[in-house]
Amino acid sequence: MVAAAFRRLPLPPATLQVQPANGRTLVNFATNFWTERGELTRSVSLLGRRVDLRIWPTSYTWSFGDGTTSTTSEPGAPYPDLQVTHDYRRAGRVAPSVDTTYAAEFSVDSGPWQPVSGTVTIPGAPVGLRVLTATPTLVGYR
Repeated sequence: MVAAAFRRLPLPPATLQVQPANGRTLVNFATNFWTERGELTRSVSLLGRRVDLRIWPTSYTWSFGDGTTSTTSEPGAPYPDLQVTHDYRRAGRVAPSVDTTYAAEFSVDSGPWQPVSGTVTIPGAPVGLRVLTATPTLVGYR
């Protein structure tokens, strides 16, 4: 019953952050991705008893919008701590996203904590990103 209640909880989707932050990146450039990591608590009533849940992310599945994916146990980090990066090989528009998989443990009426069977994966919303090509230009200074 607790596992079924866990699967029905409205858990928050991850908010994908991308660097560079202007909605544009370059071909063959390490584009950085991250999201916020956070533990959650929720309480439900089952058979007239209070059930507390401690919920935490166990993995993140990064879909880069170009057909490639990666799964990590870390939420990535903003620059300069590049933990989750991706190099796009072609110019165009992509829609990367991150799905978060949560695990939990529960306590009935303030009793001992026990693991909840199974995990729940919450899909994240895609973010629009333009992948551009750049041409290097030598500029002389006087």
